[in-house]
Amino acid sequence: MSDEQRPSASPEPGGTASGGPEPEAIRFFGTTWLHHDGGYGLRRAGVAVGSLALAAAGAAVLRFAFQGLEIADVGPFVGILVVAGFAICSALAFRRTWDGFVRRRDPAAESAADKSAQSLMFIGFIGSLLAYFCRSLVEAPGEKLHRTEYTAARERHERRRGARTGNPAARKPRPKRR
Repeated sequence: MSDEQRPSASPEPGGTASGGPEPEAIRFFGTTWLHHDGGYGLRRAGVAVGSLALAAAGAAVLRFAFQGLEIADVGPFVGILVVAGFAICSALAFRRTWDGFVRRRDPAAESAADKSAQSLMFIGFIGSLLAYFCRSLVEAPGEKLHRTEYTAARERHERRRGARTGNPAARKPRPKRR
Protein backbone atom coordinates (compact mmCIF):
# COMPACT_ATOMS: atom_id res chain seq x y z
CA MET A 1 0.00 0.00 0.00
CA SER A 2 1.51 3.38 -0.93
CA ASP A 3 1.69 6.36 1.41
CA GLU A 4 -1.12 8.09 -0.47
CA GLN A 5 -3.50 5.19 -0.01
CA ARG A 6 -2.88 4.54 3.67
CA PRO A 7 -5.77 5.42 5.92
CA SER A 8 -5.20 8.05 8.55
CA ALA A 9 -4.39 6.72 12.01
CA SER A 10 -5.37 9.95 13.73
CA PRO A 11 -8.70 10.45 15.47
CA GLU A 12 -8.81 13.96 13.95
CA PRO A 13 -10.70 14.03 10.61
CA GLY A 14 -8.20 14.55 7.83
CA GLY A 15 -5.34 14.20 10.27
CA THR A 16 -2.15 12.24 10.21
CA ALA A 17 -0.64 10.00 12.84
CA SER A 18 2.22 12.34 13.71
CA GLY A 19 1.48 15.89 12.64
CA GLY A 20 -2.12 16.52 13.53
CA PRO A 21 -4.83 17.69 11.16
CA GLU A 22 -4.11 18.19 7.47
CA PRO A 23 -5.46 21.17 5.50
CA GLU A 24 -8.43 20.46 3.27
CA ALA A 25 -7.82 20.82 -0.46
CA ILE A 26 -9.64 23.54 -2.40
CA ARG A 27 -10.64 22.98 -6.01
CA PHE A 28 -7.94 24.27 -8.43
CA PHE A 29 -5.66 25.12 -5.49
CA GLY A 30 -5.08 21.91 -3.58
CA THR A 31 -3.39 22.86 -0.33
CA THR A 32 -1.32 25.71 -1.81
CA TRP A 33 -3.68 28.15 -0.06
CA LEU A 34 -2.11 27.32 3.29
CA HIS A 35 1.31 28.89 2.66
CA HIS A 36 0.56 30.61 -0.67
CA ASP A 37 3.18 28.50 -2.41
CA GLY A 38 3.25 26.24 -5.47
CA GLY A 39 2.02 28.81 -7.96
CA TYR A 40 -0.79 30.08 -5.76
CA GLY A 41 -0.78 33.56 -7.34
CA LEU A 42 -0.85 32.17 -10.86
CA ARG A 43 -3.64 29.80 -9.95
CA ARG A 44 -5.69 32.63 -8.49
CA ALA A 45 -5.16 34.72 -11.61
CA GLY A 46 -6.07 31.74 -13.80
CA VAL A 47 -9.24 31.06 -11.83
CA ALA A 48 -10.24 34.73 -12.01
CA VAL A 49 -9.67 34.96 -15.76
CA GLY A 50 -11.26 31.56 -16.40
CA SER A 51 -14.41 32.25 -14.42
CA LEU A 52 -14.82 35.67 -16.02
CA ALA A 53 -14.30 34.18 -19.51
CA LEU A 54 -16.86 31.46 -18.80
CA ALA A 55 -19.34 34.05 -17.52
CA ALA A 56 -18.84 36.10 -20.71
CA ALA A 57 -19.29 33.00 -22.86
CA GLY A 58 -22.45 32.13 -20.93
CA ALA A 59 -23.78 35.65 -21.44
CA ALA A 60 -23.12 35.33 -25.18
CA VAL A 61 -25.04 32.05 -25.31
CA LEU A 62 -27.93 33.66 -23.43
CA ARG A 63 -27.85 36.56 -25.90
CA PHE A 64 -28.20 34.10 -28.79
CA ALA A 65 -31.13 32.49 -27.00
CA PHE A 66 -32.74 35.88 -26.51
CA GLN A 67 -32.23 36.68 -30.20
CA GLY A 68 -34.03 33.44 -30.97
CA LEU A 69 -36.99 34.71 -28.93
CA GLU A 70 -36.92 37.98 -30.85
CA ILE A 71 -36.90 36.11 -34.17
CA ALA A 72 -39.83 34.01 -32.97
CA ASP A 73 -41.68 37.27 -32.24
CA VAL A 74 -43.04 36.08 -28.90
CA GLY A 75 -43.74 39.60 -27.71
CA PRO A 76 -42.22 41.94 -25.19
CA PHE A 77 -43.88 40.31 -22.17
CA VAL A 78 -42.09 36.99 -22.69
CA GLY A 79 -38.81 38.80 -23.33
CA ILE A 80 -39.15 40.73 -20.07
CA LEU A 81 -39.99 37.51 -18.20
CA VAL A 82 -36.93 35.74 -19.61
CA VAL A 83 -34.56 38.60 -18.77
CA ALA A 84 -36.05 39.02 -15.29
CA GLY A 85 -35.92 35.27 -14.68
CA PHE A 86 -32.24 35.02 -15.59
CA ALA A 87 -31.41 38.16 -13.59
CA ILE A 88 -33.17 36.88 -10.47
CA CYS A 89 -31.69 33.40 -10.78
CA SER A 90 -28.21 34.88 -11.32
CA ALA A 91 -28.58 37.06 -8.22
CA LEU A 92 -29.73 34.09 -6.14
CA ALA A 93 -26.90 31.92 -7.47
CA PHE A 94 -24.37 34.67 -6.72
CA ARG A 95 -25.59 34.98 -3.13
CA ARG A 96 -25.72 31.21 -2.55
CA THR A 97 -22.22 30.72 -3.98
CA TRP A 98 -20.83 33.63 -1.98
CA ASP A 99 -22.37 32.25 1.22
CA GLY A 100 -20.74 28.89 0.44
CA PHE A 101 -17.34 30.61 0.62
CA VAL A 102 -18.12 32.09 4.04
CA ARG A 103 -19.85 29.25 5.92
CA ARG A 104 -20.57 25.58 5.48
CA ARG A 105 -24.10 24.45 4.90
CA ASP A 106 -25.49 22.08 7.48
CA PRO A 107 -26.12 18.78 5.64
CA ALA A 108 -28.77 17.82 8.20
CA ALA A 109 -30.69 21.04 7.55
CA GLU A 110 -30.86 20.57 3.79
CA SER A 111 -34.44 20.19 2.79
CA ALA A 112 -36.43 19.77 -0.38
CA ALA A 113 -36.31 23.54 -0.84
CA ASP A 114 -32.51 23.43 -0.94
CA LYS A 115 -32.58 20.65 -3.50
CA SER A 116 -35.00 22.61 -5.67
CA ALA A 117 -32.63 25.58 -5.47
CA GLN A 118 -30.21 23.56 -7.58
CA SER A 119 -32.29 24.34 -10.65
CA LEU A 120 -32.05 28.05 -9.81
CA MET A 121 -28.29 27.67 -9.55
CA PHE A 122 -28.24 25.97 -12.95
CA ILE A 123 -30.25 28.77 -14.55
CA GLY A 124 -28.24 31.46 -12.77
CA PHE A 125 -24.85 29.99 -13.58
CA ILE A 126 -23.53 33.42 -14.61
CA GLY A 127 -24.07 34.73 -11.08
CA SER A 128 -22.24 31.75 -9.64
CA LEU A 129 -19.30 32.30 -12.01
CA LEU A 130 -19.21 36.00 -11.15
CA ALA A 131 -19.13 35.18 -7.43
CA TYR A 132 -16.21 32.85 -8.09
CA PHE A 133 -14.47 35.64 -10.06
CA CYS A 134 -15.01 38.27 -7.36
CA ARG A 135 -13.83 35.99 -4.56
CA SER A 136 -10.72 34.91 -6.48
CA LEU A 137 -9.63 38.56 -6.72
CA VAL A 138 -9.23 38.60 -2.93
CA GLU A 139 -8.30 35.00 -2.06
CA ALA A 140 -8.79 31.44 -3.19
CA PRO A 141 -12.56 30.88 -3.11
CA GLY A 142 -13.29 29.37 0.30
CA GLU A 143 -9.79 30.02 1.67
CA LYS A 144 -10.95 32.04 4.66
CA LEU A 145 -13.44 29.32 5.67
CA HIS A 146 -10.87 26.55 5.27
CA ARG A 147 -8.20 28.55 7.11
CA THR A 148 -10.56 29.18 10.04
CA GLU A 149 -11.51 25.50 10.25
CA TYR A 150 -7.89 24.37 9.91
CA THR A 151 -6.71 26.78 12.63
CA ALA A 152 -9.46 25.58 14.97
CA ALA A 153 -8.55 21.94 14.27
CA ARG A 154 -4.86 22.67 14.95
CA GLU A 155 -5.74 24.36 18.25
CA ARG A 156 -7.93 21.41 19.30
CA HIS A 157 -5.12 19.04 18.37
CA GLU A 158 -2.54 21.03 20.36
CA ARG A 159 -4.83 21.16 23.43
CA ARG A 160 -5.35 17.40 23.27
CA ARG A 161 -1.63 16.77 22.81
CA GLY A 162 -0.77 19.14 25.67
CA ALA A 163 -3.25 17.47 28.02
CA ARG A 164 -1.53 14.11 27.62
CA THR A 165 1.50 13.70 29.85
CA GLY A 166 2.57 10.14 29.22
CA ASN A 167 1.33 6.75 30.30
CA PRO A 168 -1.30 7.16 33.02
CA ALA A 169 -0.81 3.55 34.16
CA ALA A 170 2.83 4.27 34.97
CA ARG A 171 2.03 7.09 37.37
CA LYS A 172 2.82 6.61 41.01
CA PRO A 173 -0.12 6.86 43.35
CA ARG A 174 -0.32 10.08 45.30
CA PRO A 175 -0.03 9.88 49.06
CA LYS A 176 -3.33 10.28 50.85
CA ARG A 177 -3.94 13.47 52.76
CA ARG A 178 -4.93 13.23 56.38
